[in-house]
Amino acid sequence: MRFIEPQEHTSSVHRWLRSSLGKALIRQESRIIEDTLDGIFGEQLLQIGLWGEARGFLKYSRTQRSAVLAGPERIDAGERPDLIANSYRLPIASESIDAVLLPHTLDYCDRPHDVLREVHRVLRADGHLVILGFKPAGLWGLRRLLPGPGLPPGAPHLISDRQLSDWIRLLDLRIQGLTRYFFRWPIPGNRGPSSKTWEHRGQRWWPELAACYMLTAQKRVYTLTPIRQRWLSTPKVVGGLVKPTTRLSRIRFDKEN
Repeated sequence: MRFIEPQEHTSSVHRWLRSSLGKALIRQESRIIEDTLDGIFGEQLLQIGLWGEARGFLKYSRTQRSAVLAGPERIDAGERPDLIANSYRLPIASESIDAVLLPHTLDYCDRPHDVLREVHRVLRADGHLVILGFKPAGLWGLRRLLPGPGLPPGAPHLISDRQLSDWIRLLDLRIQGLTRYFFRWPIPGNRGPSSKTWEHRGQRWWPELAACYMLTAQKRVYTLTPIRQRWLSTPKVVGGLVKPTTRLSRIRFDKEN
């Protein structure tokens, strides 16, 4: 995967995730990922991109197997993925994955359309897609206009949840849900409220101010019904018609003889 930021910027992202604010974000995302993956079953789950611990989210997977894939530019010295490959050219067979998780992967990628097309290709029929992203118009998105610490470095091209929803629909994926979360101020060392009650209040009263969103979608399945060609079909007998008979012809022949 080719990213806009250099590899040293990747290390700074991982350092930010180890800060108090970054740890709070990871804890909140772990809770919503756990609830989401609890209803997704199958054989294979693939996480594309590193975010926090390499397999931190995959411990909540209900599939038989799971793996993390990341490009060489996104590999941190302390966290190693299971697979190293370009996410816009996955070395995975088509229609072989039951669920794909993108934890802020599109936020740091300069080829999001290609990544989504590859995800659609490898997903099985009825396969699930879970995407985490930063809201460009939320408190954190507006905070990026001001200099100073407090935000994860990089990610200059954030994708809004509405724009991403349009892209998902164009790929013929069905949107299942949209959750906006994390209502802390983007201030270093912020130890503000992070309880479930506070999150529920934010989702109900000021969802547009959320720092992040989670979008879930499912691959559509079309049932093909074979149509029998008309010239190969067996002709039907219309009910009520009298079958042809030769009885009258025999009687007339006997009288003439």
